[in-house]
Order: sequence, then structure tokens, then C-alpha cells
Amino acid sequence: MKEIFDNLSAEFSKMMTKRYSTSFSLGIYFLDEKIRQPIYSIYGFVRLADEIVDSFHAYDKGILLSKFKRDCFEAIEDGISLNPVLNSFQQVVNKYHIEKQLIELFIQSMEMDLKQEYYTPEKYDQYILGSAQVVGLMCLQVFTEGDKTEYEKLKSSAMKLGAAFQKINFLRDVNADYYTLSRNYFPDVNLATFSNLEKSVIEDDIEEDLRLALAGIRQLPSSARNGVYLAYVYYKKLFNKIKNCPAEKVMTERIRISNARKFGLMFDSIIRYKTNTI
Repeated sequence: MKEIFDNLSAEFSKMMTKRYSTSFSLGIYFLDEKIRQPIYSIYGFVRLADEIVDSFHAYDKGILLSKFKRDCFEAIEDGISLNPVLNSFQQVVNKYHIEKQLIELFIQSMEMDLKQEYYTPEKYDQYILGSAQVVGLMCLQVFTEGDKTEYEKLKSSAMKLGAAFQKINFLRDVNADYYTLSRNYFPDVNLATFSNLEKSVIEDDIEEDLRLALAGIRQLPSSARNGVYLAYVYYKKLFNKIKNCPAEKVMTERIRISNARKFGLMFDSIIRYKTNTI
């Protein structure tokens, strides 16, 4: 029975999320139970594509990504894939009518990671749209459960939240991106001489994204609000920690939030949610 394989595929995506991201796993746990699995499935898809371009250095990443893209759209069309992650993802795409254009844009950003891109402001925006903002929109389609009016109302805020998360990731991972993967996403910034002034300009941009995103989080359906807010709180805390570090430290080490602190943030977000202070 395919149901057995579908359940196994869903469990695999859930396992991938827990193995790769403590913070997102905590956020998903505080979503309503009925929407947890679809978000695990979206994360599993995104994570696997990201691993292709970031980790599989001994293999031809271009071939792997091209096959992944082809298999993805075949899975959506056929309603099945022998790849558990894609089988789980196609179920979500078909159930929630996730637009194929969002998936195309995401894959395009992954393809950009295979090249030695010089990021102009336009390419920077293009990359963030595909790598993060469209992922937020995929999740929003799950959160709003087919309510197009709610989706359109919250679309801009979801994109701001995705952009903020990605830009914070850029700062957190700037050392590995630059020295290991030879990437620099920031337009008009020479990371060899990365300065506190340049860092503060990036941080001001992130602050504005976070401010606009929070307004949207407050309007999310109750089934999604607490989990998304927890992810927001985690990233805000990580961002504040990065802000308090000089540029030279950000370029030499990865700034982290300990797992113990993540659990503390989890309880803080629950209290804020229940007292309606978010």
C-alpha cells in the first residue's frame, strides 16, 4: 500500500529536519499538529537541495542538482517519487496547490550557488527571493490552508521574514562561505577587508525586515503563529549576538546560540504567546 511508503517518506523528512536544524525543529513542534508534517516536508526538500550545492564536493553538483530538479517536477506530476524527500514534498505541493513558479525560483537560486557569482544588488535580491522568500511563501500556503485572501494579506510579511532569516544566515556563515566555498553574497562589500561600518549597513537592512515581518506574524492563523514566532525569536537573538560582535570576529568564527539557550527561548516565546505580548 502506498500509504505505508507515504508515511515513511514523511518520517524521513521529519528526521532530516531534526538532524539538520534544532531551531527549526523547535519552531515546527509549536505549530498545530495538523500542519507540522507539511512544513517538515518543505524543509526536507529545501535542505536536500542545499546539501547538494554546499556539501557534495566530491561529486558533480550540477548533474546532481539537474537530476534533483527533474525528479522533483516528475514527482509532482506523477504523484510519487522513489526518493522519500521528494515523495513527501510532492504530496504537500499537490495538496496545498503550491505554485510551481516558487519551486522554479528556489532551484534557480541553488543553481546560482554552483557559479562564482559576483553579487550586484539585483542578483542579491534575486538570490534571496529564490533561496528564502519563496520558501516562506510555500509555508504560508500551508498556514493559510487555501485561503487566498489571507495568503495575499500576509504575503509581503512572509517574504520579509524569509529575507531576514537568510541575511542573518549570511552573517552567521560568512566565514565558511568566503573561505571554504568562495562565496560573497553581499553587494559592493570586500570581505577581505570587511568593516564594522559595512556590517552595520547590512544589520540596518535586517532590522527593517524583522520589524515588518513581526507585524505579519501577529496576524498569522493561531495554528501557525506560535511556531513561527519561536523561529523569529531565535533568529532575533542570534542577530543580536552577531550585532554585538566586531566584523573581524564574524569573519573568523561562526556565531551560535547554544541548545540550552534555544530551549530557554522556546519557553519565553510560549509565555509571550499565551500572554498575548508578541
